[in-house]
Amino acid sequence: MKIRDVVSKIEKRIPLQQAEDFDNVGLLCGSWDRDVSGILVCHDALENVVEEAIHKNCNLIVCFHPIIFSGLKSLTGKNYVEKAVIKAMENKIAIYAIHTAFDNDFFGVNAGICQQLGLKNLKILQPKKNDLKQLTVFVPKEYSEKVKEALFQAGAGSIGFYDECSFTVNGNGTFRPKQGSDPFSGQLGIRENADEDMVSVIFEGYKQGPIVAAMKLAHPYEEVAHQIYSLDNTNHHTGLGMYGDFEEPMEEKDFLKFVKEKFNLEVIRYSDFTGKKIKRVGVLGGSGASGIKSAISKKCDAYLTGDVKYHDFFLAESKMMICDIGHYESEQFVTQQLFEILSQKFSTFAISKSIEKTNPVNYFI
Repeated sequence: MKIRDVVSKIEKRIPLQQAEDFDNVGLLCGSWDRDVSGILVCHDALENVVEEAIHKNCNLIVCFHPIIFSGLKSLTGKNYVEKAVIKAMENKIAIYAIHTAFDNDFFGVNAGICQQLGLKNLKILQPKKNDLKQLTVFVPKEYSEKVKEALFQAGAGSIGFYDECSFTVNGNGTFRPKQGSDPFSGQLGIRENADEDMVSVIFEGYKQGPIVAAMKLAHPYEEVAHQIYSLDNTNHHTGLGMYGDFEEPMEEKDFLKFVKEKFNLEVIRYSDFTGKKIKRVGVLGGSGASGIKSAISKKCDAYLTGDVKYHDFFLAESKMMICDIGHYESEQFVTQQLFEILSQKFSTFAISKSIEKTNPVNYFI
């Protein structure tokens, strides 16, 4: 299996279009056409991880954070980024990063945090405004199912946790073939009445090319009458952060002890107690201060994230307890999550989970 084949399967599960615009996701280095000998899954593709990949005969590293992010203009080995990339390229090892595409995934980073906490009734904290579109196509009734199947196969008709969603209205269509046409039915110069279905499906904008191509290929008409509308709908199943509820509320101090145990933490930085019990909790893996106001608006009693600055803690305003558990610590389950996803997808070659330390932060207790 080639690297491009592996990447294609990964991106069907975790589309890169979910990533934030600023992010550098996808294949960062390596040849698309190289055969895959093995995959090493890690948090950061540092030089010691590349060494591990060499030792394990893995020529594709799937990492969470992109080792190449911005400003890379040369490769001379002058810093940890360049050293890792050079070693990977010298040993014909490809590096693929998933980062915010997995942050924004409903079953991604934040779902892993919520699962560890045992939260229920999970919802996206900051839904991503997606480029949703609606396609309406007019098709002869006897070809309606064929066209719908082609649309579904190309990725149309997915709404939340449902797929193959469509709406069909039957009606009467007219057309008159003119000189130069090669009509599926009817005669030149004579208006034709046809029993047609109007089929409507919703799709994400980045899928438009393949969807329109599939529709035209399955459609019997020479000229396919169709319309595409841009929608303002928000996709509530994609976005940053997540929130959910405990089955039973707990005292704030007990909550901190619970989090410390579940995440194996040395320390938690937190804002003042509010005096309320903790029932609803918001989470955002990594640097998540941007989600504080959203968590308050969702009536969260506590909010877990990393990299909270001094002044960010004031935003709690006694409405919610803000807990900084650390950047890496909030994302510590990602490697296992990606390992499980890839293990389900691929069985023809070895998939390993990195054992190398990549968290640069230590604590003196």
